[in-house]
Amino acid sequence: MQGVVKAYDPATGIGVVMCDTDLADYDMAGNAIENSLFRMLRPGQRVVFDLDGDGLATRLRLGSEIDMGTPGVN
Repeated sequence: MQGVVKAYDPATGIGVVMCDTDLADYDMAGNAIENSLFRMLRPGQRVVFDLDGDGLATRLRLGSEIDMGTPGVN
């Protein structure tokens, strides 16, 4: 899934990601950025993510307009 970071608190690791396709908000799992390039997230940052068995966003990775196949973006 692809989306944008809506909110993130680095002190607690609590955050919310909004999905591009259905505009649904998903809370981040506590370990959502473990083993990733991210050390910090900012609102509006594009990400690719998975959902765990509890419906929490996990395995956050870099996302971009190109990943989305946005028309006019090479």
